[in-house]
Amino acid sequence: MTLSRTRWGVLDDGTPVDLFTLTNTRGMEVSIATYGGIVTRLTAPDRAGNLADVVLGFDALDAYVEDRLFFGRLVGRVANRIGHGCFPLNGQSVELEKNCGCHHLHGGEHGFHTQVWDAMPVSTDDGPGLELRYVSPDGEQGYPGTVECAVRYVLSETGLRLDFSAETDAPTVVNMTHHGYFNLSGQPGTDCLSHRLRMWSNRVLALDADQIPTGRLLDVAGTPLDFTREVELGSRFPEQGYDQYYVLDQTGSAMRQAASVYEPVSGRGMEVWTTAPGVQVYSGNHIPESLKGKDGARYGVHSGVCFEAQGFVDAPNHTDFPSVVLEPGQTFFQTIEFRFFVK
Repeated sequence: MTLSRTRWGVLDDGTPVDLFTLTNTRGMEVSIATYGGIVTRLTAPDRAGNLADVVLGFDALDAYVEDRLFFGRLVGRVANRIGHGCFPLNGQSVELEKNCGCHHLHGGEHGFHTQVWDAMPVSTDDGPGLELRYVSPDGEQGYPGTVECAVRYVLSETGLRLDFSAETDAPTVVNMTHHGYFNLSGQPGTDCLSHRLRMWSNRVLALDADQIPTGRLLDVAGTPLDFTREVELGSRFPEQGYDQYYVLDQTGSAMRQAASVYEPVSGRGMEVWTTAPGVQVYSGNHIPESLKGKDGARYGVHSGVCFEAQGFVDAPNHTDFPSVVLEPGQTFFQTIEFRFFVK
């Protein structure tokens, strides 16, 4: 098990960006950039034991700086959408940056995905690790309170685990996630419509035309959103593709399985485990055709699928959703784990 570090590039303001690569005893690798906490590379074996990169991304730092699709990034303070860019907190209205029409998306234009994080290699019982830290100042993108955040990446023998934590000096909201695009085929540039998906969820959040939750939960039975049994992703594709928050059947803060996705040609599969109450499943609906990706690949619509484990979307505006409010003296914890298998 090894960890290496290289200077990957420099931002326009002169800030250096490093790239760390973790390797386990099976030869699997993950590369993580200090810019945005981006997972730029993650390899997994097929049924013949051949390793291939299973995440979408770019060759160079400059392409990630220009990226607006959140390829491989950490997202925060609050993932997903906050309706109309505002929410109530302790009797006051908090106004956020509106970077998605009249709404707030993924922490704002300069959210966690654009920050350079401090990095520290760590040793764990499960494998080599890297801990990234970032202090989000009071008022960043409109959020109250200074928040100290940490994300620990661990490459185990079966896959990649991300452990999130955060503390604040004033009441605020925190709901972080990882925004990786997965394609298990090992053939970059192909679509993921033949991937077979199962979700441990019978309900999704009902959404309005702007993808903002209405407050209702919908049963997936008999709809194209039903993945309670393994189904080929593209077999009943909605016209707009998938971009839906699945509420997990099992409640509580314990680790539990949220999803399983399998690519039948390569035999690669991946389980998604998390402590979060749900997962946003997004099928890369807005990836431009012929987008230049890594290693000469050309991406297009549905080239990858995301599993963004997180708290309920727009939770600060719905008192009956599980709260994402973080108070001084409390610690936000969340874990997402991607476990690979073959069959």
